[in-house]
Amino acid sequence: MRLLNSPKKYIHIPSEWNESKLFNPFYIIKHVKYISKRIYAKLQDGSYVPHPPYMRTIPKSNGKERSISIYQIPDDAISRKVFSQLLSKNKHRFSGLSYAYRDDRNAHYAIQDISQDLSKYPRMFLSEFDFSDFFNSISHDYLIAQLDRNSFSISQAERAIIQAFLKNRSGGVPQGTSISLFLANIACWDLDRNLEREGVRFARYADDTLIWSDSYERICATFNIMHDFSLASGVSINAVKSEGISLLSEQGYTSEIKKNKTSVNFLGYNICHTNVGIKESSVNNIKKQVSYLLYKNLLQPLMDGSDNARCNPGHDDEGAFASAIHQVRRYAYGDLSEFTLTNYIKGNYKHLQFKGVMSYYPLVTNEAQLKALDQWMVSTILNVLNLRNNLLSSVYGTQASKFPYNLDASSLVKECKRRRRDIKGKGLIKAFEIPSFLRINKAIRIGIKNEGILAVVNARADSYDY
Repeated sequence: MRLLNSPKKYIHIPSEWNESKLFNPFYIIKHVKYISKRIYAKLQDGSYVPHPPYMRTIPKSNGKERSISIYQIPDDAISRKVFSQLLSKNKHRFSGLSYAYRDDRNAHYAIQDISQDLSKYPRMFLSEFDFSDFFNSISHDYLIAQLDRNSFSISQAERAIIQAFLKNRSGGVPQGTSISLFLANIACWDLDRNLEREGVRFARYADDTLIWSDSYERICATFNIMHDFSLASGVSINAVKSEGISLLSEQGYTSEIKKNKTSVNFLGYNICHTNVGIKESSVNNIKKQVSYLLYKNLLQPLMDGSDNARCNPGHDDEGAFASAIHQVRRYAYGDLSEFTLTNYIKGNYKHLQFKGVMSYYPLVTNEAQLKALDQWMVSTILNVLNLRNNLLSSVYGTQASKFPYNLDASSLVKECKRRRRDIKGKGLIKAFEIPSFLRINKAIRIGIKNEGILAVVNARADSYDY
């Protein structure tokens, strides 16, 4: 950031580390043999009980907070191991339309199935219901009954561990531990089966459920199914957030019911009959991050209030601009360069792994939205450069005749693509080329077509907080 008066570096230690050494991974690694023997002995004699978790609250988009249970590392390891065992033995029994917390399904598969179905019909009835505090509300009696009566393969040892993690809770499953992910799917097993029997199509990701049908009678019946599940499981329907029943139709079609829409939001995407885009709130988050990166590199160093912190344009003002563009590119592309991306699109590279923000939205086909996002980025870069020039002018005089301040909207992309920068140890590279959300999307779609979703997208994309 080139701030000479920057605050002193402070190393933040997670607050739970102060509660117990067993939250500290460095301590665990140092004493792993001893800790493993103790845990194994407790598992063998049936006395294992996880330690009380550390409770942390995180803000939600609606202004409220969500409580997360952070378990000690040995307990978390047990939870992950049991989750893996239970999933491998029982995933074939889950509905094919349940996409969360599985190694054979993910959120992107759900979006593919939804968009494919909706594209076939100009009109479709939708049913959208949201549950209140799903994880913390599931009835233990209901959950255990699901384990008992639906022939899941669960050993006595695994059942004992499940009971141990549910102990000292009046209801619900702890958020923040792997075993709860399996239990969440177990809790919705009857719900999935009842929706399938009704003959509707649906996609369920944890408690987020989108249901659609060309039959109004069947879509109305899904309300009763959701209502019955709510009463049996102890999980309330959120009447405020639930969209209820509506008609999805193409733009311009008339509707015989009052509540109609031309697109639907699900798992970070906006889906309509003709394309798949990024939902508006996610687009706004992308814009905020790009704006912050530009501000951090081009404006913040000049707002420090000290002449020593200002970057003299006579030295290397192009370097600040190159750093800003590099960080925006890394946010959008991950570790891919423009050279690598262009050659992949041309077919010169056979495989790429995508890690930038667009790897969380690999199924976007709304090119108009991505073009608009690219145009917004160019406009924002120009605005930031104008502000930077104003700040520099007060000390060094106007920079309007120098690169990059001498560019306008029509020349910024072309000149930055043409201009190269000599980077020490790397030679001349295109350090200034403006990244493009449309370009990275084109590359990702090529990868999906040739290799499939899992081969190209971010390996952590399915853990994204949609």
